[in-house]
Amino acid sequence: MAYLKEIEFSTKGFNHIVDITGDVQKAVEESTYRDGLACVFVAGSTAGVTTIEFEEGVLEDLSKAIERMAPQNIPYAHDRKWGDGNGFSHVRAALVGASLTVPFQARRLLLGTWQQVVLVDFDNRPRRRKVFIQVLGGREEGVSE
Repeated sequence: MAYLKEIEFSTKGFNHIVDITGDVQKAVEESTYRDGLACVFVAGSTAGVTTIEFEEGVLEDLSKAIERMAPQNIPYAHDRKWGDGNGFSHVRAALVGASLTVPFQARRLLLGTWQQVVLVDFDNRPRRRKVFIQVLGGREEGVSE
């Protein structure tokens, strides 16, 4: 069995980074699992999920690195076919990935001191993003189903 939580976020696009660590931690706490895995997945092909230190300088560095890997201002076949101008965002999302798994123990995420779980919206416009957090693990002692 697993516990599933769906959360929605409003994002601005263009590498907008949202710290969702607290939401993931809350899902772990809401589940009845003591130890296990929290799987985080963003629905959509123009956003990603990863970990990073949620600090202004590092966020700027990540945004610049993403721009170097998949620049906005070059031609994309997707744009030629669909005309929506967000080919770069699909490539960026594929590079970062749509999911992340974080272990937890004693109902606490096992993240590093400066490590946060983040949602990154790469699209070329504001969006409403759905994030699914599925918590898998062993039942906490004394808790019945």
